[in-house]
Amino acid sequence: MTVVSLHGLGFPEVHADDRPVRLNLRKALALLIYLAEAKGAVARDVLAALLWPEAARETGLARLRRLLHRIELALGQPVFETDRTSVRWSSATTVRLDTHLFESACDRGSFEQACQIYRGDFLAGFALDDCPEFDEWAFFRREALRGRLMHALERLVQDENAAGEHFAATVHARRLVELDPLSEVYGRHLICSLLLAGDRSAAERQHAGLTQRLRDELGGAPEAETEALMNPAAAPHAVPTTRYVKGAGVHLAYQAYGSGPLDILVMPGFVSHVERAWEHPASRMFLASLMKLGRLVVFDRRGIGLSDRVGSAPGIDVTAEDIGTVLRAVASRRVVLFGASECGPACIKFAADEPRRVAGLILFGALAKGSWSEDYPHALRARQYDVWSKHLIAQWGGPVGIETFAPSLAGDPKARAWWAGLLRAASSPGGISAVLEAFRDADVRHLLPEITVPTLVLHRRGDQAVRIAAGRDIASRIKGAEFVELDGSDHWFFAGDQQPVLEAIGGFMKRIS
Repeated sequence: MTVVSLHGLGFPEVHADDRPVRLNLRKALALLIYLAEAKGAVARDVLAALLWPEAARETGLARLRRLLHRIELALGQPVFETDRTSVRWSSATTVRLDTHLFESACDRGSFEQACQIYRGDFLAGFALDDCPEFDEWAFFRREALRGRLMHALERLVQDENAAGEHFAATVHARRLVELDPLSEVYGRHLICSLLLAGDRSAAERQHAGLTQRLRDELGGAPEAETEALMNPAAAPHAVPTTRYVKGAGVHLAYQAYGSGPLDILVMPGFVSHVERAWEHPASRMFLASLMKLGRLVVFDRRGIGLSDRVGSAPGIDVTAEDIGTVLRAVASRRVVLFGASECGPACIKFAADEPRRVAGLILFGALAKGSWSEDYPHALRARQYDVWSKHLIAQWGGPVGIETFAPSLAGDPKARAWWAGLLRAASSPGGISAVLEAFRDADVRHLLPEITVPTLVLHRRGDQAVRIAAGRDIASRIKGAEFVELDGSDHWFFAGDQQPVLEAIGGFMKRIS
């Protein structure tokens, strides 16, 4: 049996039975990596179009045949199984790909091992100039793996500091800062770890460097949380501790804070990060206000934020299951579900399935179906949705979409920097692409008549992300639902004038408690 080892984290390398294999053709390396990532048969037409996009079909297929032959000559033996229509690795060949080893270590929670395996970005410095589809595939794969690395490093920093291994935590925190120098969260991880390790002078240098980067690149100053690290007397409101619960093989990051007869579980939309949500003053103020009404519970869906990254999008059924997992972890008895935007359908699903556990349902800027149909004109057509999502993904890592999601904050440099950082921390372009695609195909309209719990539907008149007609439609399909039309054009519930939103929520909570 032949063992082929492929190294894609960094510039690609190939080893066969532990001996290096020299492949001078870049397309040969690309083909080997692509087939290994596919984990199965790939159509010949797909490979030919991927590697020779400008060639006629027959020409591309002929070039593919010649390339497969040259690869096997270089490896010294047959390693492919082929038929007239497809190509795959031979069952007699063991293929070891470092990206798979890295992801497997992440899945097991072996974050130290995962970070050791990750020696460079996927196919770093490697491109096929005449193959745009291959380069696009490599880009999304690279960003997805990079996102998992950053998640693993954050977990290591948390775990090492919790164990008192502060020097080890600084090593991982430095790597985070190198990956994203403009992230205040990563900068705070490093500063805090250095302070805990007793190296205040190094912490001061890191603080000064972060301050200068933020000023030079973003035209802003550090947040109060960052300043408080160097001046504990100025410390802001404490952020709840992040904890983890395992459900269906996935670790979910959650926080619970406060007390009261009711729990309020908040799900903010298509991206979230339970720690970064506290960084923006308006978001922090809104969450702190909810604590006055009951015990606040927040969590990141699987694949998003600080929860485990997974290979598939968190669909509505899975997200509803995760809601139940988190509620069990916090020993919740009666909960009010607050589902905003794309998280509304999962809250609807849980309320329909588990009415005895739900005291009330609040939907903000939500819609029941992801895309347009003749009987649902309130959403974008699938084609329009795909154009919008491609734009979002192409600009990922910057403050993309803030003009639509929060017009009142779009001109604020600090808000833009916060949103860009939250996007980078919450997901990757490849990861969020699957999430958006899954939501486009979502439809929970059939569940709305089954809702029996008290329901409040909130929507701003000028919401530019989700039309107010979508909110009216939801309310009309749920028996006894209360619909409140709010002034403003912000899609984010904490942006703009919070007071009417909080007053409506407070009145609803009083009526059902």
